[in-house]
Amino acid sequence: MNTLIAIVGLGVLCLLFEIMNLRKALVPITILGLMAILALTVCEFNTPGSFYNNMIVVNKFSVSFSSLFIVLTIFLVALSHNFYESHPTKLSDFVAIKIFLLSGAVAMVSFGNLAMFFLGIEVLSISLYILAASSRLSLKSNEAGMKYFLMGSFASGIILFGICMIYGAMGTFDVTEISELSRSAELPIWFPIGIALVTIGMFFKIAAVPFHFWAPDVYEGAPALTTATMSTLAKVVAMATLFKLLSAMNAEISYQYQIVVVVVSMASMTVGNIMALKQANVKRMLAFSGISHAGFMLMTLLSITTSAGSLLYYASAYALSGIAAFAVILYVCKNRDNEDIVNFHGLGKTNPLLAAILTGSLLSMAGIPIFAGFFAKLTLFSQTIQAGYLVLVIVAVINSIISVGYYFKLILAMYTKEPEKPRTGTPVLIYGVAIVAILLNVAIGLFPSLVMDLLG
Repeated sequence: MNTLIAIVGLGVLCLLFEIMNLRKALVPITILGLMAILALTVCEFNTPGSFYNNMIVVNKFSVSFSSLFIVLTIFLVALSHNFYESHPTKLSDFVAIKIFLLSGAVAMVSFGNLAMFFLGIEVLSISLYILAASSRLSLKSNEAGMKYFLMGSFASGIILFGICMIYGAMGTFDVTEISELSRSAELPIWFPIGIALVTIGMFFKIAAVPFHFWAPDVYEGAPALTTATMSTLAKVVAMATLFKLLSAMNAEISYQYQIVVVVVSMASMTVGNIMALKQANVKRMLAFSGISHAGFMLMTLLSITTSAGSLLYYASAYALSGIAAFAVILYVCKNRDNEDIVNFHGLGKTNPLLAAILTGSLLSMAGIPIFAGFFAKLTLFSQTIQAGYLVLVIVAVINSIISVGYYFKLILAMYTKEPEKPRTGTPVLIYGVAIVAILLNVAIGLFPSLVMDLLG
């Protein structure tokens, strides 16, 4: 609870910096504040509790994922300084929105009441709608913001309708009471319908097939830093929330539900990877890549009582590699009209360090050792086989092989093509974020117990 209050307070402080004309100190003070909040969050790891009539629940799950979200937000805020330097008067607004987005993310993994669950979704979603359309002079950004707003509103409506169904069946919004009532031999038909509707809404939030159509256009049209936020922070928040919702409400996944999860997982991996092979725009390619990774993460729902650690590990590996990749993309594509692969030609010659970092992040996403992505997939496949879904694992392995095709297309462009345009000097923060993110990825790859044991 202290974490949530501190985050909201930091967001308000960011807005006050604009009034006090402290723009130059905004990013460093915000990063220091987030580091202090991270320390505060970690201190709550062994002190579980509930607050405000069980509206907020603090446990190892919420603390672990909240810590991951804070680390990702630190990276995103650090990248903001360079990304918004041409609009210094807007910096405090954008940073504040990212902090408030973080408060929604923390609420989504800390809820003990469905009202707080929905409130967290709306805080996060509204922040993303604003950020997606924040480049007001860009038609692509305007289109992305409107498309995301319309589709997101429908998804939120479906989630809210599902919550109403659950309330109608159980007579309460409290997750603990719902969990106890769900053990009843006879449940009203509205309860599984409500669970199904909420699941459909959350499938949209993680861009799982067939609810993925918005993602490529929105990712391509939104400003690059917003795309980084949606691809990393927002995606892992939605997946963690869906996992928590099903586990906290003691929703025993029926055979029919398992079949739906298997089909959606297979479809997301396959459609995402096959469509990514055809893309020339890097942001659009990573959008389809994110769809495939959503399919991988959905596999954790098949062994929901034992796979919380696996989900945290996979989410950490995926998000850190995504942050490292987008840090390089922000450098390469700054002041350019698009993010096509042609912009990356010759990067291995003009900036070998950033090319190596981008290569490492792509190899992690593809599941190549020594990066964390390999061990995350290995752990996930092992648990899924134990749960009895060998065919799903075979499909996942095939899709991992397919993904190497489009990841290496970008890698080969960096090392085998000649650069078309000279690039200016790289800001220190770009280097810092990219290096720290990829080193963290390698660290948890070499020592997976650092993450796995948190929820093991």
